[in-house]
Amino acid sequence: MKRTFSHVNYLWDDTKAASLDPVGRLVYRSNLLGSDQRITNTGGGNTSSKLPGRDPLTGDEVEVLWVKGSGGDLRTSTRANYSSLYQERLTGLRRAYLARADRGLKSAAEDDMVGMYAHATFNLNPRAPSIDTPLHSFLPGRHVDHMHPNAIIAIAASAGCERLTREVFGGRMAYVPWMRPGFELGLAMQDIVAANPGVTAIMMGQHGFISWDEDDRECYGVTLGFIEEAAAYIEARYAEKGGDAAAFGGARHAPMGEAACRGVLASILPWLRGQVSGERNLIATVQGGAGVLRFVNSRDAARLAELGTSCPDHFLRTKIKPLYVDWDPKSGDAAALKAKLASGLEQYREDYAAYYAKCRHPDSPAMRDPNPTVVLIPGIGLIAWGKDKSESRVTAEFYTAAVEVMRGAEAIDRYVALPVQEAFDIEYWLLEEAKLKRMPPERELARQVVIVVGAGSGIGRETAHRLAGEGALVACADLNAGAALATAGEITERHGAGIGVAGEGISGCGPAIGLAVDVTDRASIRAMLDQVAYAYGGFDSICVTAGVFAPSDTSGHIPDDRWPVNFAVNVTGSYLVADEAAKTWREQGLPGSLVLTTSANAVVAKRGSLAYDASKAAANHLVRELAIELAPLVRVNGVAPATVVQGSAMFPRERVIGSLAKYNIPYSGDEATEALVGKLARFYAERTLTKVPITTADQAEAYFLLVGRRLGKTTGQIIAVDGGLPEAFLR
Repeated sequence: MKRTFSHVNYLWDDTKAASLDPVGRLVYRSNLLGSDQRITNTGGGNTSSKLPGRDPLTGDEVEVLWVKGSGGDLRTSTRANYSSLYQERLTGLRRAYLARADRGLKSAAEDDMVGMYAHATFNLNPRAPSIDTPLHSFLPGRHVDHMHPNAIIAIAASAGCERLTREVFGGRMAYVPWMRPGFELGLAMQDIVAANPGVTAIMMGQHGFISWDEDDRECYGVTLGFIEEAAAYIEARYAEKGGDAAAFGGARHAPMGEAACRGVLASILPWLRGQVSGERNLIATVQGGAGVLRFVNSRDAARLAELGTSCPDHFLRTKIKPLYVDWDPKSGDAAALKAKLASGLEQYREDYAAYYAKCRHPDSPAMRDPNPTVVLIPGIGLIAWGKDKSESRVTAEFYTAAVEVMRGAEAIDRYVALPVQEAFDIEYWLLEEAKLKRMPPERELARQVVIVVGAGSGIGRETAHRLAGEGALVACADLNAGAALATAGEITERHGAGIGVAGEGISGCGPAIGLAVDVTDRASIRAMLDQVAYAYGGFDSICVTAGVFAPSDTSGHIPDDRWPVNFAVNVTGSYLVADEAAKTWREQGLPGSLVLTTSANAVVAKRGSLAYDASKAAANHLVRELAIELAPLVRVNGVAPATVVQGSAMFPRERVIGSLAKYNIPYSGDEATEALVGKLARFYAERTLTKVPITTADQAEAYFLLVGRRLGKTTGQIIAVDGGLPEAFLR
């Protein structure tokens, strides 16, 4: 077995594998294969092992097929992602399938068989089997790998696929034309192996390939060996035809500079997000890597894009085709690009509706969202859309893989896409529809992008975590960039970056990003908002929790330099954020929410905090004014905390000591800060009706309610979270 590879990585570790049980070795093999996108896509591919097992009822030894279950991802799969089925019962299902198929019910028989898998389940394993299960069951090898490598699919998606399979692999790999995965394909493969006992792999037209061996380590090596041969063949032919310079017919456009590209994207992304979020909000991922740019800038990009993708795994994410926009990046004219996008989107929706009308069956599900999930723009790259960052990143990954497939197919032959009717039958397969309906309900703030200004500490940090826990994508912004990044890192660690792997040129990093912002600087605010748009396509809501308390001096007088600080941050800063965000909200055209932070002090006159209290009173009225200015698109409300001491950045040790002294609360200067904070918190709690200290989590709950749909008809209001201060009751 070849152990040196140039186009894939051989990662098998005998010591590691020896420490695992047979199912653990299957998971190990799968994780290795899934870790390399040149071998298979995220969520794509399938692996299996036929292993001895003990029947839990009879105690007899039986053969069990362990196969990756429906919806799993090879890179991240664990034992729980694998179905286990009696191999003898699976082979027995062939009779039931053939009886139905012989009556002319082949398509219905395929769907029926998926329901029959439950009767073959071993040991009550709840994991639903994949539709690829018959392929693994009916092939002779004990260990089977079904992969979607770019190099192999390039051959599978070539006009001369069968001829090229013989030319590249000789008699070691057979060929089967496109068939939908299931029993028919599994039986066809079984017949091929019976007629060609020397083959150890089968090329699956328009799809990928499947390989097998009696030993799991050898199976891994065989799989990599076939991919290596295909990639080497393609790269040799690619070089002969002129390499990158001649790819896709040669360059038609030059890439834009990064700064110019970012500027155009900032101008169009929120608007485009509003246009494609016709049914539910979508999240963007921008991909501007070298391979994608080479494609979108080429002479053949429009022709090839119109053909659509070939591999079913690709177009389930990318739809029947992307939207290619014929725009000249040399002009840098964002307005012209927007106009072309508008007309292109209109035509795309018409084309999609016509595709659905032409290909639908009487029992087909209703037409889905007719907007594209992939937009190709010369000079810029691709913009992918999905329900969350993970899905849009995976969509970008899949179309990037499709570009590589087209590059390879055009280098060795001529690229051909899957026939339109076949593509439709996969996209609108009733089993796929059933899978979508089985998906768990989305979390309350799913598909929402929320910016939390002041997320580096205190109430802002707690709010960022609360919103992320409900499914929001959170842009953590703070004057302290390091603190913002830390909060974003905590959220990503807690909630995961998703199954997608951010590759070359792919924007954003997952469920949260950390950004610097100075709310007293309009340019800084604009730059932050544009960065959020680049990462996610736009934003829906903003929570401004940033604030400052510039107190009086020891004599009780407010120095002239402290007075404007309170107003600059607590009032003007909130206004500047709202004013800049309004430009984006109006371009995007999607409902939004703005939540400002005021204070109980806004309605209570107190000694020693004149500038702060006056600024918060102004912030209260700013909420009402902005509610009118931004209606009806954006709701504007405020949260009025009171004396949140524990966990608040507004109460450093010095202020805590000052407050303890002000209220004649006994303390010692050598006491720990935590103890001092506790004393002050208990004092403030005793002044409230509830007698309980107010925490940052209490405040975060109010922001969550105002950002979400629960108070979706509330605007221009101040929600007090103060434990009940009678003197702060609104008059």
